[in-house]
Amino acid sequence: MKFALFSAAVLPALVVASPAAAQITAEADVAHAEGDTGAEISAGVPIISDGGFALTPGGGVFFHHRDHPGYEETNSQCFNEDTGEQVSDGKCDNSGTKIFGKVEATYSLPMSLTFGVGARFIGGDLRAYGTVAMPLAPRFDAKANFGDHYISAGLQARF
Repeated sequence: MKFALFSAAVLPALVVASPAAAQITAEADVAHAEGDTGAEISAGVPIISDGGFALTPGGGVFFHHRDHPGYEETNSQCFNEDTGEQVSDGKCDNSGTKIFGKVEATYSLPMSLTFGVGARFIGGDLRAYGTVAMPLAPRFDAKANFGDHYISAGLQARF
């Protein structure tokens, strides 16, 4: 009996809350940040979503080309140019990754554009940016971000 009363009281609240709580946004972008060009993938979960407004924190990874001055590759081995000592191959592969956190505050016009502002924390720097998105399909948007030393464009999906 207690279980039935509990279920009758809690189940409607869970059904109403679950669509907003279950929504996840995922992005894949081409980006240029702090002088590095690459690709970024990120995900976020809206914590507030009301009447077109949304506040979405998230995080991701920026994959970019990284130059390692002072290292050279000879016969598939990586060496320090100054000391001549062999070092890990990671110093010569010219790839880099940076983890970032972000939060976006947006407003969506019905069946139209979404625009807003965001802040991105990467490599010890907090940078503000603007964001705009346009629907391509029911759960997919073309999205662009632009700010000081940062620009990106790509696709956003909502699950």
